[in-house]
Amino acid sequence: MMDKETKASEEILQSIDETDNTETGNGNVTNENTDSDDRPDKEKNEAEELREKLKKKEEEYNALFDRMQRLAAEYDNFRKRTQKEKERIYDDAVCDVVSKFLAVIDNLERAVQASDMDESSGLKEGVNLVCRQTIEVLEKLNIKPIEAVGKPFDPELHNAVMHVEDENLDDNIVAEEFQKGYIYKDEIVIRHSMVKVAN
Repeated sequence: MMDKETKASEEILQSIDETDNTETGNGNVTNENTDSDDRPDKEKNEAEELREKLKKKEEEYNALFDRMQRLAAEYDNFRKRTQKEKERIYDDAVCDVVSKFLAVIDNLERAVQASDMDESSGLKEGVNLVCRQTIEVLEKLNIKPIEAVGKPFDPELHNAVMHVEDENLDDNIVAEEFQKGYIYKDEIVIRHSMVKVAN
């Protein structure tokens, strides 16, 4: 479109130049017809009209080009918003589904820690294997356990259910973890760690 407009502008300017050249030759007006004294005025008027038309076309072109740029920017913003919205919906879905499985993961970990299971038992080995595979699946989904014990208490990550006086620990240090917490992409907490905090 820009090439067509440029070409049309050049053609109009060329016809104006040709008109001007027939009017003057070395500074003198050439009268091909002696009976048409008003011809230079007529040609000047035509040239002026052509200039006006060219100016209007350039203004139309600039307005359309400006509108096209604004529409392109709006579309780009829409595309970015849509992408962010899709990511947010996906993140919410992952967190929602995983939160439903956390109780199962907790029970598997409790089964592994149960002292009444024999070390040589195939059952304990099988439960261990399932537990490891579950953690691997969570890691592939960018979900990892929240580190708690020995870390400073953070209300964004931890849920304090008990306080304990412990001289071996500084204030607001997590002394014990009752229930493991999980975080998604290092920013979205799926479940807070349930902890005991030292005073």
